Amino acid sequence: MPGIKYRNLFVQVLLMIITFGLYGIYWFYQSAKELKSLDPLASDAQPGLWTILLFVPFGCIYSWYQYSCLFEKAGHEKINKGILFLLWFFFSPAVWFLVQTDLNNRAQKIQIQSPANG
Repeated sequence: MPGIKYRNLFVQVLLMIITFGLYGIYWFYQSAKELKSLDPLASDAQPGLWTILLFVPFGCIYSWYQYSCLFEKAGHEKINKGILFLLWFFFSPAVWFLVQTDLNNRAQKIQIQSPANG
């Protein structure tokens, strides 16, 4: 089973504020890794490179597009990659909410399906 971590959205907002937005970079990398683990055909996905490209002028556009493509393939929520890509430009917190909600739903399903601990 892929390792998907449940992340509380309220705690994430606090972390974004406390770290002056640096948590967003960490979240981008971790969520891209988790999405990659969900799609067996995503062997060419490169979350590390995409995260580095966030700091390169116009590199973030490539990263956002690749991330959107990966979410379209791996996400349960069937959101068109073009719509997600446009959200990166106009209201990126919506991308964060959509992706994290999808990952949280999967993390909860995995937890329910796994045998009880203890």
